[in-house]
Amino acid sequence: MQTPSLEFLKALLNSVSVTSQEQPAQRVWLDYVRPLADRVATDAYGNAFAYLNEGGSPKIMVTGHSDEIGFMVQNITDEGFIYFTGVGGVDPALVRGQRMRIQTRAGPVLGVTGSLAPHMQDRGKDPEAPKLHECFLDIGAKDKKEAQKLVRVGDVITYADGFEILRGDIVTARGCDNRIGIFAAAEVLRLLRNEKKLTPCIVAVSTVQEEIGLHGAAMTGYSVHPDVALVADVGQATDIPIVNKNRFGDVKLGKGPIIGRGSANHPVVVDRLETVAAKKKIPIQFSTDPRGTGTDADAIFLQRGGIPSVSIGLPNRYMHSPVEVIHLDDLEKLAQLMAEFCLDVKPGEKFAVKV
Repeated sequence: MQTPSLEFLKALLNSVSVTSQEQPAQRVWLDYVRPLADRVATDAYGNAFAYLNEGGSPKIMVTGHSDEIGFMVQNITDEGFIYFTGVGGVDPALVRGQRMRIQTRAGPVLGVTGSLAPHMQDRGKDPEAPKLHECFLDIGAKDKKEAQKLVRVGDVITYADGFEILRGDIVTARGCDNRIGIFAAAEVLRLLRNEKKLTPCIVAVSTVQEEIGLHGAAMTGYSVHPDVALVADVGQATDIPIVNKNRFGDVKLGKGPIIGRGSANHPVVVDRLETVAAKKKIPIQFSTDPRGTGTDADAIFLQRGGIPSVSIGLPNRYMHSPVEVIHLDDLEKLAQLMAEFCLDVKPGEKFAVKV
């Protein structure tokens, strides 16, 4: 991966973007895409848009969601401890014994989640994961009054983990779900910016509030009303010892992006993506979405009588944890696949299922 792109990815993954407070990540994204686009814009809830070749046809939306799972301050006790609630699909079993940062008006406040020492636990019982409302943060405050000077109810909280390279092109970070999607959408603009053969209009979009109901996608699908939507998100990598591949499929890191089949995934667009991948020698994998994709595609494809949409995943280990793991080559191939699709479509082309 070229250095400017890698630095952009790091900045995205290290930014704070808990659902409903996506502004820091959105600012990073807009700063990167502004010189690559003909025009950028935002809407009332902070969805961000970047337009390239705006008069072209068809109109193709390449999109990801900027928000990450996290937590929110729920209560401050008389002793100055912070109780919190989850934002999105958090796993309570991962919470104890962690460093976290509360994002306040005055800047981040470091805290640690309390954990009972093994010596003090009842060894006659099997250990159980705590319920989220039983977990608390210790910010070192002496009492409620001091804590309230630092934080307030409603402040969002993230794990303190950031971007790190594990080995080679394999990296770890919190929030790969789904800053990688908005990274890929931005990289499509970079790949196409000086492409003279580009005929469609490209609208790169970074949506908000996916983790709590695909809300930003519904807004942007309606307002952009594209002819085609390519939705970049993460998919479950199953190449670890504790996954049943017969149940969850066989998806590996380093073997290319994942194209979804079924439900919202438009079969004609899926076929074209597969054809483009074969033509350009881009490795791809497949996943099944029999009831829904679980991504923004589920909201976009329903808008305005139906928008042909496909969810394209990046293999991701340990999803919804502070140590998500991805392969940088998969990410580059994801952006390349979407860019090559944009170059492959014909002027004015429409996608429809033949009956």
